[in-house]
Amino acid sequence: MLRWALIFLVVSLVAGALGFTGIASGARTIAKILFVMFLLGFILLILLAWGAGELIF
Repeated sequence: MLRWALIFLVVSLVAGALGFTGIASGARTIAKILFVMFLLGFILLILLAWGAGELIF
């Protein structure tokens, strides 16, 4: 998911540099959403791993 967020970020930057502001805005929004989803999943996995470690040890 982080890979797709970075791809959309690059697409947004290139489109913005070329003057395609509508495409750049859409790609930026998608990149933001994917990055937030990645962060939430990462934090959830860290918390689950921490909880499993507490149960094991």
